[in-house]
Amino acid sequence: MGPVRYAYALVYAVIGAILVACAQPQPVAKGKGQDAAATLAGATVLEARRVYIDPSTPPIDNAIIVMRSGKVVSVGSVATLAPGHRLPKGHCAGGVVTAGFHNNHVHFTESKFEDAAAQPGGDLGQHVERMLTSYGFTTVTDVGSDVENTVALRKRIESGEVAGPRILTAGWPQYPHNGIPFYLADLPPAFLAQLRQSESAIEASRNVVDNLGRGADATKLFVATPQRGGKIARMDPAVIRAAVQETHQRGHLVFAHPTDNAGLRAALDAGVDVIVHTTLELGPTKWEPAVVKDMVSAKMGVVPTLQLWGYELKKTTLAERIVQLAIADAVEEVRVFSQAGGQVLFGTDVGYMTDYNPAEEYALMSRAGLSAMQILASLTTAPATRWNEGARRGALRAGMDADLVVLEGDPADDASHFARVKCTFRGGELLYSSAGRNAGLR
Repeated sequence: MGPVRYAYALVYAVIGAILVACAQPQPVAKGKGQDAAATLAGATVLEARRVYIDPSTPPIDNAIIVMRSGKVVSVGSVATLAPGHRLPKGHCAGGVVTAGFHNNHVHFTESKFEDAAAQPGGDLGQHVERMLTSYGFTTVTDVGSDVENTVALRKRIESGEVAGPRILTAGWPQYPHNGIPFYLADLPPAFLAQLRQSESAIEASRNVVDNLGRGADATKLFVATPQRGGKIARMDPAVIRAAVQETHQRGHLVFAHPTDNAGLRAALDAGVDVIVHTTLELGPTKWEPAVVKDMVSAKMGVVPTLQLWGYELKKTTLAERIVQLAIADAVEEVRVFSQAGGQVLFGTDVGYMTDYNPAEEYALMSRAGLSAMQILASLTTAPATRWNEGARRGALRAGMDADLVVLEGDPADDASHFARVKCTFRGGELLYSSAGRNAGLR
């Protein structure tokens, strides 16, 4: 698979006048067939069995989507936009289409992403496809990595040299002073030396400024970290507040790893925007109604990463019954938060977690009581709103980014269909096809 994105120009003169009429502010005059065909130059036309414009709008069956210059031109039924006309076929045609997915918890810390500035683009593209675009992710939030390396990867993607999603990054996280989590302790000393462990509010602010200046889009705080022997290292509340204030003053979001309920409260009190996991305790875990009410009032988002808990706990010697009880606690936290009106943001912790398939995450979110459309919102409109980009992405409307996913089946029938991706488009360009990229639109 080559590193260069493929752009497909599908110009169909027989439906040109109809499609241009839908796309342009003024109708095309009669007798202007050649002008209409020229206007459609560079357009991609995709037929779909069903289209979900957004999670709250009734779907359109037997629909077509027209994309041009990276934007959605029109979405509508075949009967309305092209009655009686033959439409282009190909592997990507005939599926269920939604806006492109946003994974709100990824990492580019695996060795396969090292030296992203110089690594062969084809190799990088394959790694990115396997981890992200083959599952429909057109935007991702990296919540902790070497900021220079991730920015280098992002630049190669945006230049078109590597096919991949849009990357938002939190860059280098900040940890409690002398509080690197035990599961990172075996990393190379040279890497560990770069990890920020702010001891004071002034140091925390400086680290925020430095990180954002290197290209980060957000701040990530480990407000509490597990240590060996069952201990928890905690970030000084003054340090948390300073990092949050510095980040917010510069117009960016703050993400926090809470670990436990005390960490959740510390993040909430400091004004953190999003927590990137549910919490686990040594015993039963429960989010009290007052805490949930405060989270919703503060408009705090939650990235559940439910799949992670089974992945991690099964590495331990805990009995399977205990593992399942812990997962049940996390599921219940999401249920209570969602039912209270809290904003759930989809995320899986891939890059740390080597199981890239998100099917289990969708199943666990369903188990937490989220409907298919609520899960779709967590993948599309919710993160777009959180990043103040709801007018640009997260839905399939004229003028919005042509980021979309073609699914094999309808997630309204079974949430597992969210993981069964036929094709992924970003900016109208085909990033991934399960039949091979060259076959996707043929």
